This record gives sequence, structure tokens and C-alpha cells, in this order.
Amino acid sequence: MDIALEEARAAAARGEVPVGAVVADASGRPIARAGNRTREMNDPTAHAEMLAIRAACAALGSERLTGCALWVTLEPCPMCAAAISFARIARLHYGAADPKSGGVAQGARVFSHPQCHHRPELFDGIAAAEAEALLSRFFAGLREGPAGREK
Repeated sequence: MDIALEEARAAAARGEVPVGAVVADASGRPIARAGNRTREMNDPTAHAEMLAIRAACAALGSERLTGCALWVTLEPCPMCAAAISFARIARLHYGAADPKSGGVAQGARVFSHPQCHHRPELFDGIAAAEAEALLSRFFAGLREGPAGREK
């Protein structure tokens, strides 16, 4: 999760929502890492999870990440949860819960639907306090604006 948190901090420094993700192989070796880049790439699908999954698939030369684990600082949204299922990721480890936009334990609960063909093992709350703090600072900064006061 340390690498995912590094990616989240780097995303915040770029002005992106601070979410980071890492795909690791069955032995725990990182294959790909990414942070959010939706604003930079003008791409609403450029979430950290999507970018890390794409990079891991390219590195392995496969559309399936069987046996791999995904570590992400925030509960994946429904789009990312579906991609995790399609990629056949074995284990999902995430930090902060996302009551507003989550797709795993909140909201859509993608993995609980009968149409979901693959359900990863789930591990939540990993480094949640640090991930939540990154998000809180980021959004507080947006509300305060450049002058340090409410807009």
C-alpha cells in the first residue's frame, strides 16, 4: 500500500484527486503503478485502477491478471470494480471507503451482482486513515481556494 500512497500523493501534486493503485503479481512483485490522471489526460476513465490494470496487462501481454493483486487507496468506483472483475484480479486491497462513489462495499456493489463473472478476495481498510487524510486535505484545499479562504 506504500507504493499506492506514493502514487496518490503524486496525483495530488498534479492537481488530481489523490488516488493511487498498484498491481502486484502472485509473489507480491509490483508490475504496474499509477495515480489518477483524469484531468491531465482529459479522460474520465483515467482512474488510478484503470491505468494500473492497463499497464499490468501490457507488461504481461494478457488481458487477464489471474493471480494478481490490486492495491488501491480508495474503494473502487463501479467502473473500476467492473474492470477488476473483467481482468480476473485475484485480490483487491483498498484503503478508504467511498460512501459517495464506491462500487464495492457501497453503492453499486458490483461484485455482489449475479451478472458479475469474477469476484476477487476483498481486503478493506488498509492504511485507510492515511488515504482519508490525503483526500480530506485535497478537497479542503479546493474549497479554500488559492487565497486560503472559502470561495
